[in-house]
Amino acid sequence: MPRKAAAEIICYIARWLARKPAPRGRTDTARLENCPMEPMTLLALAIFAVTIVIVITGWIDSTVAALLGVAAMIWMGLMTEDDAFKVVDWNVMAILVSIWTIAGYFGKSGIPEWLSVKALELSRGNGGMLIVILSMLAGLVSMVVDNVVVILMFAPVAIPLARHLGLPLTPLVLMIGFSANFMGSAMLLGDLPPQMMHSVSGAEFFDFIWYQGKPSSFPILLVTFALTLGLMYWLFFRRFGGSAPVAAGGGSMGEARIPDKLFATIVVGGFVATIVAMSLREYLGVKLGFIAMTGALVLVLVLELLGDRVKKPSFEEVVQELDWRAVFFYIALFALVGGLEKTGILEKLAHAMVPVFSQSYALGATLLYWATIPIVGIVEHDAYILTFLYTVRDLGQQGVDPWPLWWMLLWSGTLGSNLTIAGAPALYVAANICEREENRRVSLREFLRWSVPFTLISCVICYVFGMLIWVLPLM
Repeated sequence: MPRKAAAEIICYIARWLARKPAPRGRTDTARLENCPMEPMTLLALAIFAVTIVIVITGWIDSTVAALLGVAAMIWMGLMTEDDAFKVVDWNVMAILVSIWTIAGYFGKSGIPEWLSVKALELSRGNGGMLIVILSMLAGLVSMVVDNVVVILMFAPVAIPLARHLGLPLTPLVLMIGFSANFMGSAMLLGDLPPQMMHSVSGAEFFDFIWYQGKPSSFPILLVTFALTLGLMYWLFFRRFGGSAPVAAGGGSMGEARIPDKLFATIVVGGFVATIVAMSLREYLGVKLGFIAMTGALVLVLVLELLGDRVKKPSFEEVVQELDWRAVFFYIALFALVGGLEKTGILEKLAHAMVPVFSQSYALGATLLYWATIPIVGIVEHDAYILTFLYTVRDLGQQGVDPWPLWWMLLWSGTLGSNLTIAGAPALYVAANICEREENRRVSLREFLRWSVPFTLISCVICYVFGMLIWVLPLM
């Protein structure tokens, strides 16, 4: 078979380099068992690195690149096709697809538009305050809705508001993107990183609010988010005025109303019921993915039974609008990291890191935090976070307390990904919307003008909270 032949060639080259004769009279399996791990590890690292480089540079579609990387690992004998299927956390995939389905109905309910018009009224025509309010709304919604979906919901209704007040579109849309990406890790449901953390560490719904007697992801990120928006307003946006008066109901923007209140009520009720059920997972005794899937199916069933009595999108329309490319990308990502883990390289990396944490836990946590931020600014952050979640897990098996490191990794990996569009798909979507609406290219310099201060401010504030609450008490 080609896969066995490839593995044998690698082993033969390794033995030749080591001047070790290949054993005779052995089966293919025996040959592989006698193969030194270093060449296989290097091969896995090479495939993983090449795949990530292609994803970053965009030479070909990122989903295609990831799937090709998995295929290469299988054909080179690093894992079998069964291994690749089993290492994917299908529970996480079920959460993603189910929550995205519910969010699809939520986006069609008119609630995002209603919230945006209310934000315009609340800002009283102050352009800088409107940016802050819309950013806060986008961040809060992204705690339970995927950040890309949040941008696609809020940007189209924020753009007319900006034009109504004569505001520049780019900082407004980019701030919505930064905020949605920021708060996606506050709760278990919002984005892939917290769901991956649930997969690796076993963190449950309420663990993201309070864990081991300490505030965890939700309170720390929420306070960090509020302080970051406040500083961004003071440093940049307070000079943004408004050129149009705003009356009650949004002035010329129209009244703040929801087209079909029954449809909106059912969707919000289904959303809330699903979240509550997921928060009780430990008592229900089933997987989060099954709970999310049940919530989505019940919502779809109720809406289909009501028929024309509610103004709703068709189920086919909602399914077609799901980001299936992202779903396949995340499936391939789990398989890629699983192939890397199978070689033992992550365990070896954890062993190499143990002396640093033995000498100074605070120093190790600091290095992990600040080394992560520039890396995820240029490397797709989901892949990096998943890889190091496993590394921290292996550190825990060496006697190092993994929980502060898991939190610091999650926060730095999420906040640092706001640095460039390569770090997070949400920012790529936001930049594309700006370019389409303004009919011009958003330069790297213009993007960094907003991303660098937002990222640095948020990362510094979160680092201080993380160290004071989670790391220094261990010293």
